[in-house]
Amino acid sequence: MADKLHKPGETTPISGQYEVTGSRGGSKGHEITSTKGNPLPPTPEPNQRYKLVDPTKHKNQ
Repeated sequence: MADKLHKPGETTPISGQYEVTGSRGGSKGHEITSTKGNPLPPTPEPNQRYKLVDPTKHKNQ
């Protein structure tokens, strides 16, 4: 699941840290935190996506 790229505005599938990636999948050095069920925010530039890099660890999981 961590390799899947998500578009801005898409519903966050898993709470955690998401890295902004370029159109070819390379890191842009920027991360955001998003919680499950909320939309992912707009990216700084067009054609960028988000990739889950650090899922939130919950006690009840």
